Amino acid sequence: MLTDTLAIDFGTSNSAAAILEGGHIRRLPIEAGAETLPTAVFFPADGGPMVLGAAAAEALIAGEEGRYMRALKSVLGTSLLHESRLIGGRRRTIAEIIADFLRHLRQRAEAGTGRRFTRALSGRPVHFHTNAPELDAQAEADLRACYAAAGFDEVRFLAEPEAAAIASHGMGNRGDLGLIVDIGGGTSDFSVFRSQAPGAGALPEILASHGIRLGGTDFDHAVSMAHAMPALGYGGQLRREMGAGLLPVPHALYVDLATWAKIPFLYTPETRRAVARMAKLAVAPEQMGRLVTVLEEELGHELAFAVEKGKIAANSGVAEAWVEMGFIDRGLRQPVTGDSLDRALTAYRAELRAAAAETLQLAGVAPEAIGRVILVGGSSLMRAVSEEAMALCPDATVLRSEAFTAVVDGLALATAA
Repeated sequence: MLTDTLAIDFGTSNSAAAILEGGHIRRLPIEAGAETLPTAVFFPADGGPMVLGAAAAEALIAGEEGRYMRALKSVLGTSLLHESRLIGGRRRTIAEIIADFLRHLRQRAEAGTGRRFTRALSGRPVHFHTNAPELDAQAEADLRACYAAAGFDEVRFLAEPEAAAIASHGMGNRGDLGLIVDIGGGTSDFSVFRSQAPGAGALPEILASHGIRLGGTDFDHAVSMAHAMPALGYGGQLRREMGAGLLPVPHALYVDLATWAKIPFLYTPETRRAVARMAKLAVAPEQMGRLVTVLEEELGHELAFAVEKGKIAANSGVAEAWVEMGFIDRGLRQPVTGDSLDRALTAYRAELRAAAAETLQLAGVAPEAIGRVILVGGSSLMRAVSEEAMALCPDATVLRSEAFTAVVDGLALATAA
């Protein structure tokens, strides 16, 4: 049975689309040769058309003049979504950019299938914002409006961990209890489910779902603040312009520089002037001079990519991992070890375990009753996530689903419901 509904996993870091065809999931290659599309865009400075996906990062790395943007989903529900900025030769809002991204995704899906998609079944986090129901409702309304602007007549939403449960529940027997741990780029989501008897259209029973606004971009932020930013003057001191004594270097700018979604908005004349003034007063002028270089040459995203690569390498257990920063200052690199990575993420471990434990409480299920913990999402590959899952559910088998496509697979299956 063919439908005009497109399953879409619009993620903070990666997106995917799929359909149900002949009862089977068909993931659509909306990125050439790949089943997922980086949720990233690049606007050439000459006003050329928007570039998206891997090509956007390639344009950035190649040094093309323009504006790179990533983690667009993270500003849903906030005022930043509708702030107009000069991007790619004209004023745009992030809402308009998200709608354009979704429009391109729809058009690629239609070109690949020869079909017209007027409806979407979209994943969404359990909560876009932690403990903020008004912001949460606004975020869904914002995303719904973006889908409408992208040409969809109707959009329905399904919580991402529940979609992952639909895709994964066949791993167990009828009556088995499982816990989905879905760690994405911007949120961490959890669902407790009970598997049903296998068969056509069999869906798991969702007992409870919960989520918090914490994900891979937050992990990147913590690693950046602990490892990269000190080399740019973070934690340093400034001489007073008048009088004796020293002042701490303001940290707000570093926080924004370590936040994917806020990087593009740092390249203003006002910010550059403020940092140049601080560099003249810095006790460590070489380090602060590197920050000047990052802002003047708009290297914030290159730095974020370097941090992400260092994090992934350290998590893989290699003997030596580095945040390579030679593009800022020749030969500059900062070491990342398993221990230093663990220290940077310590606070997040407690948050993840508490959120998972709260999901079990909402479901009325004891940790010992969970037979399977299924890890989903790119950031679930972090060692800290699996360790916390095993500590919380000591009798469970920890399984890895299709980390990057479990959600879109479940959404495709749910289009038949």
